[in-house]
Amino acid sequence: MGLIEWMLPLPFTKDSMRLYLASTSPARLALLRTSGIEPVLINPDVDEARVVADTEALRGEPLEPGALVELLARAKAEAAASAAPAKALDGLLLGGDSVFVLDGVIYGKPHTAEAARERWERQRGRTGTLYSGHWLIELNGGVPGRAIGAVARAEVTFADDLDDAELDAYIATGEPLFVAGAFTIDSLGAPFITSIVGDPSTVVGLSLPTLRRLVRVLGYEWPTLWNRPGAL
Repeated sequence: MGLIEWMLPLPFTKDSMRLYLASTSPARLALLRTSGIEPVLINPDVDEARVVADTEALRGEPLEPGALVELLARAKAEAAASAAPAKALDGLLLGGDSVFVLDGVIYGKPHTAEAARERWERQRGRTGTLYSGHWLIELNGGVPGRAIGAVARAEVTFADDLDDAELDAYIATGEPLFVAGAFTIDSLGAPFITSIVGDPSTVVGLSLPTLRRLVRVLGYEWPTLWNRPGAL
């Protein structure tokens, strides 16, 4: 565990706020960068399966999708807060997690081509729901303060004319193997999505409007997070 990257292209002022991202997701990082934010990346190193299993055992029932993604977002944020050097943590730390739900079944990353193909056979031409959980922790000199969480969701409809040749070619790229639901809307999978109801960034894995709201609830202004060239 620990800091895996430190990139702050613009100096922070006394009115600036650092954002730490407890995630190794390239999509979440790219989304924040296009929004004018260069976060400090921290590998949360969380055993997600165990966190879920322990929680469900304690509750005596399976977690609903929204509760699941918020639980894992919180686990990642809290693990990252504990992992990094205390002197480095002064700002806001964000954890995130996403799952895709179709026919009441929760899907994470397929990891194998076979699993990805099976999912696409079920979902092409249909509509499912992408859930993204967020957990934001306020840190002062490495000491966790207030924390707040929220879940965003968006309905995703897939093309009904996606043929086997296109599907095989997409799976062969490897992209769908490592993303929730086996698809993206910000890369090669975008042409296979016909509509999205809700905030599109939720489907990428991080709802920017939701994050902005959480930042403001904690008493900070969104523009204080901007630190990339062109954002100021």
